Amino acid sequence: MLTFNKHFLATQSSESKKIINDAVEVVKDEMQSERVGYYKLPTLSLDFIEQLKKIDTSSFEQIVVMGIGGSSLGIKAINTILRPITPNAKEIIFFENSDPLTITENLVKIKKEKACFFLISKSGSTIETTSTFKTIVAYCKIDMDADNNRIFAITDKGSSLSVFAQHHKFHEFNIPDNVGGRFSVLSAVGVVPLALAGYDMVKLLNGAQDFIASFFDGKENHLLEKAYSFYENSKTQSINVVFSYADRLEDLTKWYVQLWGESLGKIDTNGNRVGLTPIGIIGAVDQHSFLQLVIEGPKNKSLTFINIEDFKNDLLIPDITLYGIEKTNFINGKSFTTLINAQCEATMQSVIQSGVNTDAISLDSISEKNIGALIVYFELLTSLLGAMFKVNTYNQPGVELGKQILYKNLENS
Repeated sequence: MLTFNKHFLATQSSESKKIINDAVEVVKDEMQSERVGYYKLPTLSLDFIEQLKKIDTSSFEQIVVMGIGGSSLGIKAINTILRPITPNAKEIIFFENSDPLTITENLVKIKKEKACFFLISKSGSTIETTSTFKTIVAYCKIDMDADNNRIFAITDKGSSLSVFAQHHKFHEFNIPDNVGGRFSVLSAVGVVPLALAGYDMVKLLNGAQDFIASFFDGKENHLLEKAYSFYENSKTQSINVVFSYADRLEDLTKWYVQLWGESLGKIDTNGNRVGLTPIGIIGAVDQHSFLQLVIEGPKNKSLTFINIEDFKNDLLIPDITLYGIEKTNFINGKSFTTLINAQCEATMQSVIQSGVNTDAISLDSISEKNIGALIVYFELLTSLLGAMFKVNTYNQPGVELGKQILYKNLENS
């Protein structure tokens, strides 16, 4: 279960209600018209799990994922969060960046005869992904015809990668045309490799579907109020900081950064530059780095705290007295869960007292259902804000410009 608390006043003017209602109508139309497809992924993607059952995956003990951005961040986030409650999950090795040192380090971890390989690219020609695949083919001496049973392609139907996969008879799963990369974690992009790894993706998809249904039934009004608060204050509070109090949530904050950055940083219909700059930090670590800036720096930020009420881990702080440091004895015998949640609460109180626009999300525990709900919570929030800002939430022309320049520069070098 997720609990939501806000520490800002929701505007009740007729103008604010109109902006909220208009945004809800935009989102409803996106879903009902199927112009935007992520709303229905929790139901549609159940079919991928059934398709996987028809493939012999018994020899695969290791999963190698080649993808970047929307083709990897969500997979990595779910893998990181759920691994502690899924002890038998298979190893996943991620090849994302073009960093030659990381690539070299990861190559030696691959056990070809026990591995399967996921080549993930919505466009089918992502330069980082195809370059990494070529490197793995050479290093592992992969025969793309003889080894085709261990290679999976996840891409748009009819893309260059799809043509390549069909030529060699790889396993192919397609991403719906109406689902953008950063919204694709609940499509085949995330569901297929994570299900193969041993995660209960049915529970995760059901958790996502329950939240989406609740939202469209009008039961998640806190989401509307939060979206409007961000919109209303965007000119003075242009930075949103997600402060997650759990190391396992770090990759989720990276996923959120892409989701918000690419979706909301746009030029609106009136030619204005709009958006919220996303920052993801981890507590309690970043209390010792970023908090000072929040409290006494420019009041241009809003904060979203995320904590886990029960880590299902009873690790206690030993009842030991350290000479000269006796003042810390008050924590002896208490659990680390108690400590980190007390740190979260105290930090949140200090931020609120400093006049920072703040809200909080509490997970009662780490579970597939909770993570599914949290993913679509941020996706819905993004869509609502995009509607309020009057931008195309689902394109990324700024990114495409950089790709064009990169290709041109490399071709001429």
